[in-house]
Amino acid sequence: MKVKLHPTRNDLPEPVRRKVVDLLNQNLADVLDLGLQTKQAHWNVKGPNFIALHELFDKLAEELEEFSDDIAERAVALGGVALGTSQVIAKRSRLAAYPTNPARGEDHIEAMASRLADFGKSVRVAIDTATRLGDADTADLFTGISSDVDKMLWLVEAHSF
Repeated sequence: MKVKLHPTRNDLPEPVRRKVVDLLNQNLADVLDLGLQTKQAHWNVKGPNFIALHELFDKLAEELEEFSDDIAERAVALGGVALGTSQVIAKRSRLAAYPTNPARGEDHIEAMASRLADFGKSVRVAIDTATRLGDADTADLFTGISSDVDKMLWLVEAHSF
């Protein structure tokens, strides 16, 4: 989606900023979708581990919201526009749709672990892309997110053994 850049004194060349803003917006769509999927799990989990999973999913959703804010603000700082509407998310998210029928904790654990792993993988690609484009700050942002997503995945997977 081609978006006009706003004027900025940021010294990254405009072609680089444009590519990085696109990269940020792609990952913004993914993380917003993941956050909504996490709330879906939070609201609908059932079973003997209900309270532990209910609280875990809520904590993860809060962390994902922070990631979305950081990603969106970086896009705007580079002169771009943060594209975070539900319509954009629905069109651009690369995550698999969350199943709307699971209730058992095990089903939510499997669905969340799969999506966290997919998002983590795409964030690592974003680190490499931002580095290749010469934007160390965006690469650093994605590196922090990657580390936190790996921890989230570990917390979710710990419930499956």
